Amino acid sequence: MHVGIMIEAQEGLTWDRWSRLIEAAEGLGYESLCRSDHLTGLNGQSRRPSLDTWTSLTVVAERTKRIRFGPMVSPMTFYHPAILTKMAVALDALSGGRLDLGIGAGWNEHEHAMFGVRMPPLKERLDRLEEAARSIRALGAGQPVTLEQRHYSLLKAEVYPLPTHGRLRLVVGGRGEKRTLRIAAEFADEWNMTRVDIPGFEQKLEVLGRHCADVGRDPNTIRRSLMIPMVIGRDRAEVARRIAAARAIFPNLPADEDGWRAASFLAGSASEIGDALDRWTEAGMERVLLQMMDQEDIAALESFARGVLPSL
Repeated sequence: MHVGIMIEAQEGLTWDRWSRLIEAAEGLGYESLCRSDHLTGLNGQSRRPSLDTWTSLTVVAERTKRIRFGPMVSPMTFYHPAILTKMAVALDALSGGRLDLGIGAGWNEHEHAMFGVRMPPLKERLDRLEEAARSIRALGAGQPVTLEQRHYSLLKAEVYPLPTHGRLRLVVGGRGEKRTLRIAAEFADEWNMTRVDIPGFEQKLEVLGRHCADVGRDPNTIRRSLMIPMVIGRDRAEVARRIAAARAIFPNLPADEDGWRAASFLAGSASEIGDALDRWTEAGMERVLLQMMDQEDIAALESFARGVLPSL
C-alpha cells in the first residue's frame, strides 16, 4: 500500500505550514502530498488562511524530487477543462511527471454562493465532470482535438508540451455508483473516495467492475485510493489530545477514539493503525491519503513514518 498526506488547505494553510508539510512528506518517506481545492473554510470560517491551490502546487513541484502531488480534487464548477489541462500539463512537466490531477463534480453550496460561482444541479455537474474527463484525455493525445459536447466543446484544440509520460495521471473522486464510478471506469487512472467503510468499499468496487466490463476495461488498471482522517498516539491520552485538536478545526468529527473507529477512521497506536491498514489492503485498497486536520502536527506524521510506514 502507498501512503500519502492529505491537507484540508482551506482550513488555515499558510506558506510556513505548507513548507513544513512539503519537507515532511519528502523527507519522511511518504508517497505523496495532496491538498483540497476549496475557496473558503467548509464550516463558515472564512478568515482562515487558504492558499490558492495551483500556486501552492507549483511550490511542491519546485521543492521536491520524489513525491507525487496534486489537488484532491478540483471541482469542475471552478474550471474549464482546457484551462485546467494547460495548468496541469505545465506542473507535470515541471515535476518530471509527478502530478496527479484529481477532479470532481463539486458539492459545497456555501463557497459557490459566497464567490458567485454557479453551482448547477447534480445531473449537470456530473455531465460536466464526464465531459471534462473526456476533454482532458483527448487534449493529451498530441493531435488536434475536436469534440462536440454540450458544455465543453473543442475545435482543433492542442496542448503542448505533452504530458511527461504520455498522458496526465487522472484521478476521479466520488462515491456515486451510477455516474461517478462510470466516469472513473472510462477515464480514470485512479478512483478516490472518502467516508466509506470496508464493506461499503467492497460493494462499490463490484460496481466499478461492472462499469469496467461495460466499457471494455480491466478494473485492475484503475488504482483505488482512500482519504481517511488519522490520529496516532503512544497512549490513549495522546490520541485524545489529537482528536481534540482535530475537533477544534472540524467540530463535527467524532469526540473520542471509539467514535473515530466506528466512523472507519484511523485512530490509536502505530500497531493498531497498521492493523487497520492491513484490513484495507486485504479489501483491495491500494493508496491511502492520511487526512491531517491539524496542519501543525508534524510530530504525528513523524510517528506514523517511524511506527507504521516500515511495515507497509
